[in-house]
Amino acid sequence: MGIWLWKMRILVVEDDRKTTRLLAKGLGEADFLVDVAHSAEEGDSMLGETDYAVIVLDWLLPGKSGMTLCHDLRARGLTTPILMLTALNDLNHRVSALNGGADDYLGKPFAFSELLARLHALLRRSGIARPDPLTVGDLSLDLLRHEASRAGTPIELTPKEYAILEILMRHPGEVLTRICLGEQLWPGDDDVTNLLDVHVSHLRKKVDRPPLEALIHTVWGCGYRLGPARRKIRV
Repeated sequence: MGIWLWKMRILVVEDDRKTTRLLAKGLGEADFLVDVAHSAEEGDSMLGETDYAVIVLDWLLPGKSGMTLCHDLRARGLTTPILMLTALNDLNHRVSALNGGADDYLGKPFAFSELLARLHALLRRSGIARPDPLTVGDLSLDLLRHEASRAGTPIELTPKEYAILEILMRHPGEVLTRICLGEQLWPGDDDVTNLLDVHVSHLRKKVDRPPLEALIHTVWGCGYRLGPARRKIRV
C-alpha cells in the first residue's frame, strides 16, 4: 500500500555549510522537503527547475548577493514568498530587504522556532497549496500549521508522532500494517516494529485521553487502525 504525506518543498540559499545542515535537519524534522543551494547562481538555477512553497535566502552570499537575487526574481515576476536571513540586522537593512522584494526578514543569530513560525506565517498569508484540515470524529489535524487537536483541545506532538497520526488520519477505518508504516516513517531501516509500537503508545496516550472515546486501535498481529471502535452486532 502506498501512503502519501502532505509536505511543502522549501529552497534554502545559504553559503554557510553548517547553517544549511542545521536548517535542512530542522526543517526536515518539521515535515518540509528541503533543497539547498550554496550560491545565488545555484539557487536561481534550481528555481528554474522546481516550484517551491517558500525561499529562505541569505543576504551575504559569495558573488551575487541574496538581495540582488531577490530583486531579480521579483523583476521576473516570481511571487514565491521569500524570507531573508542576514547578520545585517539594523533598521536600514531591514527596510531595504522588504523594499527589495523580501516578504519577511530574520536577523542572525535566530532561534529555529522563530524561523519556523515565520515560515508558517508566510505560507498562511500566501495561501499556497493550503490543504483542508484532516478530521476524524472530534480529532483534527491542521496540515499547514502542523497542529493537532481533540475536542477543541490542542495536542502537543513530536514530529514522529505527528507523522504517524497524519498517515492514520489519511486512511480512516483502514488497517495499516506495521511493515507499511515502518517503510514510510523509517525508510531503509529493516526492523522498526518495536520503535513504531513505542511511538504509537505515546501517541495514543495523547489522543485517546480519558474520558474520550478511543480512536487508535491495535489490530493484533497486523498493525493499527484509526476510527471509532467497531460495534459488535447482536443477533
